[in-house]
Formats: sequence, C-alpha cells, structure tokens
Amino acid sequence: MIDEKTTQIVSEIAQFITDHKGEDTVVMDVSEVSGWADCFIISTVNSVGHLKGVAKELWQFLNDRDVHVHNRHKNVLGDGWELIDCGDIVIHLMGRELREFYNLEKLWHTGKKIDFMEKINQTN
Repeated sequence: MIDEKTTQIVSEIAQFITDHKGEDTVVMDVSEVSGWADCFIISTVNSVGHLKGVAKELWQFLNDRDVHVHNRHKNVLGDGWELIDCGDIVIHLMGRELREFYNLEKLWHTGKKIDFMEKINQTN
C-alpha cells in the first residue's frame, strides 16, 4: 500500500494529465504486486503531437514538485508510448491503439485502482 504523500503526488500528476486532455487516466497501486514500482499512471493521448506536448509539460510539472525523472531525454520518441520513470511512480502516456493492445490495466489487474479525483477533491 502506498503512503499518503505518494497518493497525493500521483493524484496531482493524474489530474495534470487529465487537465492536458489525457483521456481515461487511471492510477494503480501496484506496490503489493511489483518489486520495482509502487504506482502506475496510465493515460491515452490522441496523437504523437499531443504526446510530445503533454510529456514536455509534464516533465516541467514533475520538476517543479521535485519528482526526479530517471529516464529524461531531450525529445519524446514518436512511437506513441512515452514511459516516464520516476522511480516508485511510472507514468505511461499511450496512443489509443497501443493502450488497447498492451492493456496494462488487465496485465496488472491485481493492483488497486486509486480514485485520484476523490483525492484531489478532498484536498481542495
């Protein structure tokens, strides 16, 4: 089970992605079933351009909150999937086709979904 601080920051990240037109954003606590991550954030983007824009803005958002990105690179790749590794938090920004194909929610179905909107509403 992830701690309150991590729950808060993943909720803020998920809200940020949603505010930037990420669709079907899901936050999953995988701490009980993964030895290398505590939480996944998965969201669908509409195009490679959208992916690049969200990723660039998200890197700044994470930097402003002192969340270290382990795999930061100068340019977002154009393959339709950007994995942003923040250590215990792993963010997946995916095009619709790739998200449907890999179906990470099904693959990690034993993880617990976190209602990030409820968490955001509690803090406001």
